[in-house]
Amino acid sequence: MACINLLPWREEERRRRTKDFVSQMVLAGFLAVAATGYALYYGQSMVEHQQARNAYLQDEIDRLKAELEEIKELESTKDKLLARMEIIQQLQTRRPQIVHLFHELAATLPDGVYLTGITQMNKDITLQGRAESNARVSAYMRNLDDSDWLTNPRLEVIQANAETGSSTFTLHLVQTHPDAEPTAQESQESQEPQQ
Repeated sequence: MACINLLPWREEERRRRTKDFVSQMVLAGFLAVAATGYALYYGQSMVEHQQARNAYLQDEIDRLKAELEEIKELESTKDKLLARMEIIQQLQTRRPQIVHLFHELAATLPDGVYLTGITQMNKDITLQGRAESNARVSAYMRNLDDSDWLTNPRLEVIQANAETGSSTFTLHLVQTHPDAEPTAQESQESQEPQQ
């Protein structure tokens, strides 16, 4: 006998296909949600990673700025110390100059000339004194001009006293250091004609 299937096979096939389609759509929807979630998670992790890198760079920039400030302070301190060292060095080199000054004043002083006053402003020296004659003052000026420690003697005032026969004088001169290099101002002064 022949077997006849009276069930509506087309409807069953349609239901099966619909069920397969729905399951595939659910699976595709799940995969889309999973892919979107992963993309959001990955994007968020990349943003957080970049923010961490930016924070690290900002911390390093702040640290370097603090180090630069310290370096500037150290440079300032170094400059101050170098200035102090230079002042101390200048004082050390000037210390024996007063001894040389008095030695040169005594060594260049000819007989018949007496000093009554000495004034010093920086390197400029003013001498007041008495001499038995004008010729002795001239000899004293030549001796001062020949000195290594004293230069540029200029006679400002000479007055003769008729009662005593002596003269009072005022001399200006400059103290130098024979080993020191002349500064621009000193070399300019030495080139000016003497009066």
